[in-house]
Amino acid sequence: MKLNIALLAGDGIGPEVIDQAVKVSDAVAKKFGHTITWTPALTGAAAIDAVGEPYPDATHDICMKADAVLFGAIGHPKYDNDPSAKVRPEQGLLKMRKKLGLFANVRPTFTFPSLIDKSPLKRERIEGTDLVFLRELTGGIYFGEKGRRDNGETAYDNCVYTRHEVKRLAKKGFELAMTRSKKLCCVDKANVLETSRLWRETVQTMEKEYPEVTVSYEFVDAVAMRLVQWPNSYDVLITENLFGDILTDEASVISGSMGLMPSASVGEHTSLYEPIHGSYPQATGLDIANPLATVLSAAMMFEDAFGLIDEAKAIRDVVDKSLAEGIVTEDLAEKNKAYKTSEVGDWLASHI
Repeated sequence: MKLNIALLAGDGIGPEVIDQAVKVSDAVAKKFGHTITWTPALTGAAAIDAVGEPYPDATHDICMKADAVLFGAIGHPKYDNDPSAKVRPEQGLLKMRKKLGLFANVRPTFTFPSLIDKSPLKRERIEGTDLVFLRELTGGIYFGEKGRRDNGETAYDNCVYTRHEVKRLAKKGFELAMTRSKKLCCVDKANVLETSRLWRETVQTMEKEYPEVTVSYEFVDAVAMRLVQWPNSYDVLITENLFGDILTDEASVISGSMGLMPSASVGEHTSLYEPIHGSYPQATGLDIANPLATVLSAAMMFEDAFGLIDEAKAIRDVVDKSLAEGIVTEDLAEKNKAYKTSEVGDWLASHI
């Protein structure tokens, strides 16, 4: 099979972790007889520095022509520390989501047997956790009208959703629930927000189309609490953009490290696969960043974008083996030997 993949390394540790995912992907492709064509493209601060735009048209063209996009991370301190900056790396990510029609972010949270005691939560609370968030990506407060008035003394950000936006995200949630344990939780704040009431009533009208799925409706604050009490009580959760942004980061630490969780953004055009962590600029060039979330994102890509189940399993199996044998970077090593980012990538590729 010929795989055409756009490669957006981005900023900070992005290029370093992407390099390891490429090593592992190439090893899997060789083992199973596939050919991968990687097409690099600029995004984020690197793109601003080069062409003045965080998601250039040339990058968009490459993404549209690709079968999938493998993405690293974006963000740079010189923009984070400058509130007056007119162009920011994160604008590129929002623009990419909008132009590619990436309206659903798929964020799994699961545990690794060899790392379960590294979680900040007690073993008995998290054993068996295997949940997936579907976060709406192209609507809500991040994309609503925003600005200042009263000579800059008052700021506003409008949260807007259409029924169509809610329905297409919820449809993916119902479909995913049907492939799992047939449980779906709609997360909202319907006791306060009108947009949440639209979410709840829309999902309620869809229940009859999926009679096998048991649907629950919970307020976002209650879900935030239960995620650290009994995360294994959840399976598939759907929610709007801002709530999803916050809750998925909360859920990510259940596994023991944010450097372990992959994600996918899917929708109308080319799907994008990326680790959930940021650009970690302090570690740039030090060869210490954990590459496993990016490698596992590549596994999601093989399975979801190309339907290559065995290839995805080969990646997940070798990641499990590396964790069990202590082939890990400093965030997981504790008193044991810490391996470099590149050493972990080499080990994974060689053991494929």
